[in-house]
Amino acid sequence: MTAQTIRRFQARFGSSIGVIHSRLSDGERYDTWLKIRSGQIRLVIGPRSALFAPMDDVGLIVLDEEHDGSYKQSTPAPSYHARDVALQLARQHNALVLLGSATPDLVSYHGARETDQLTLLELPRRILAHRRHLEQQRTTHQEIQIEYKPFGPGLDQVYSIDLPPVHVVDMRHELRAGNRSMFSRLLQQEILRTLAQHEQVILLMNRRGASTFVMCRDCGTTLRCPQCEIPLTYHLAGQGLTCHHCNHQQAVPKLCPICQSARIKYFGVGTQRVQEAVHELAPTARVLRWDRDTTTDYRTHDLILDQFTRHKADVLIGTQMVAKGLDLPLVTLVGVVSADTALNLPDFRAAERTFQLLAQVAGRAGRGPSGGRVVLQTYTPEHNAIQFAARHDYAGFYAQERAFRQQMNYPPFARLL
Repeated sequence: MTAQTIRRFQARFGSSIGVIHSRLSDGERYDTWLKIRSGQIRLVIGPRSALFAPMDDVGLIVLDEEHDGSYKQSTPAPSYHARDVALQLARQHNALVLLGSATPDLVSYHGARETDQLTLLELPRRILAHRRHLEQQRTTHQEIQIEYKPFGPGLDQVYSIDLPPVHVVDMRHELRAGNRSMFSRLLQQEILRTLAQHEQVILLMNRRGASTFVMCRDCGTTLRCPQCEIPLTYHLAGQGLTCHHCNHQQAVPKLCPICQSARIKYFGVGTQRVQEAVHELAPTARVLRWDRDTTTDYRTHDLILDQFTRHKADVLIGTQMVAKGLDLPLVTLVGVVSADTALNLPDFRAAERTFQLLAQVAGRAGRGPSGGRVVLQTYTPEHNAIQFAARHDYAGFYAQERAFRQQMNYPPFARLL
């Protein structure tokens, strides 16, 4: 997101901004450091390391997408969380910290709702555009009826738009119907229709690392730790299941413990396989893949985003990178190939992170006058994270997840070492 943010701030503030990140050369870093130190640069943009810019009169610190896990620095040392550093830095400078997110970290939201640590400010509707801008760019979409609403008193020229509808597809039903494709029948239809209308598609497949979970394809049951309620991870070495929280270990059962089915499978499909499936479905589609394998440095991120923004590609396939706060008005369809990948990571925060990921990527659709729609594929459509994400209901998810955390004595009700 840094490249998009830099362009916007440069358009408004010109050359008086500085950029700090780990990929700068020593010379670039030193020149920027000197300008900040001398007061020539008064606005600094960057990832977590930008907090250590040599400013002596900090007035405002903004952490955009404050829920994002990349704000936690683990290696190399020192270990720190940028959110905590920002709050402490603001205390020293008597400055204001603004934590921005459509899906706040549960600990942050708890601090705003139930303590006096933070003040809660809510933006209940999505701002679309100024009325004049809409009149210039508004298009007609046959299937989606869009209602533009004045944002509020005194803001009748600023219009808001509802979030896009989310269609949840139960992949167990697809399998029973004989569809063994990676894409459901609905997603296939929507991809072809979107391409025919010369609009753009984002497909999310959040395969992180080599984490593989074991699931029954008939009933959707995921094998979980009996003590910690987090998914067990399959390891090739030893070919057994392990809990990464308490180290509980067990063998892989031959039959599903719930429905006695023998269709127990290991899940681990990645973005490259999704790209192959898109080429099979739509051979003429221009496809970009955005993941760690295709991005060698920060310039590659900028190049991929620029190509897609200028409609040099029709379909963007990626991991959680595509779920960030990107503003792409031509994207009218978002497809989540497998919501269960993030849901079944061996972490007690898996439900929270799944909800955040799904809600964030759903927000990439319908950011222009043509509206949008989301297709979410899953083997566990009844899971609360998926149900609340499909309704764009953060408050409902928070209430249910808070109760679970309190029962299990997980943060924010305890600290874990």
